[in-house]
Formats: sequence, C-alpha cells, structure tokens
Amino acid sequence: MDLSNLRPAEGSKHSDSFRRGRGHGSGNGKTAGKGHKGQKARSGAPRPGFEGGQMPLYRRLPKRGFTNRNTKEIVGINVSALERFEDGAEVSVDTLVETGIVKNPKDGVKILGNGDLTKKLTVKANAFSEGAKSKIEAAGGTCEVI
Repeated sequence: MDLSNLRPAEGSKHSDSFRRGRGHGSGNGKTAGKGHKGQKARSGAPRPGFEGGQMPLYRRLPKRGFTNRNTKEIVGINVSALERFEDGAEVSVDTLVETGIVKNPKDGVKILGNGDLTKKLTVKANAFSEGAKSKIEAAGGTCEVI
C-alpha cells in the first residue's frame, strides 16, 4: 500500500446523483436530508466560510504581498538534457515537447548551463544563460533566440 493506490474503503462512498425530496419511497423524502428546521434547513443558508457573525478567518488574517499580472512563467532546461539529440540536430521548443523533455512550455523555454554537451546542435529557445551559450558554442553548435 502506498500513496499512488489509496482508495476509500468499500461502501464508504455514496453516489451524489439521486433526487432529493421526491417522497418517502425514495428514502430521501420529507426533509430531503436537511434534518428538522434550523438555519441549514432553510433556503438562503449561509455561504461557505460564514462563521455566524464572528470575524471570518479570511478577514482575520493579514493581507500579504500581491500577484503580478504581467509575470512570465519560463521553463528551465539544462544543457545536459540536450545530450539525447543526435549530432547536428536542430533543437526547438517543438522538438523538446515531442521528446518529452518539456511537458508544457508555458511562456517560454530557457536553456541553463548545468551539465556537459558533446554534440554539435542548433538550439532555438526563448532565452539562454551565459554558461549554456558558452557550452553550446564550445561544442560547435549555435544558439538562436526566438
């Protein structure tokens, strides 16, 4: 047993697709699973997070920082990952996705300088670090910013 195959106990999960309040024979008639009276039995029950007039948690906690709308999410790939291409190949963002090195290129791909490169490659990416550029060119390849 490990985290990848955890499942709820047999019989502990119930379907949520049945129709409530459709008579006694349905097993869920009369109060339709809401119990007797009370705030939660009425229409217009309080919204999620309502604490009965107490200052709710999301207002008790201080506001912190902000989210920049213009930020870009760049995927970093090390030079060592380019070693799987054959000598003289042209490496672009599309070929990186095809080979499975990059799953989702998001806003761009940057080639980083960790590892070694022994093959002559033409690499086309959105950005290169100084170390990556020097290693690719030392191996006889070229770097093109797209």
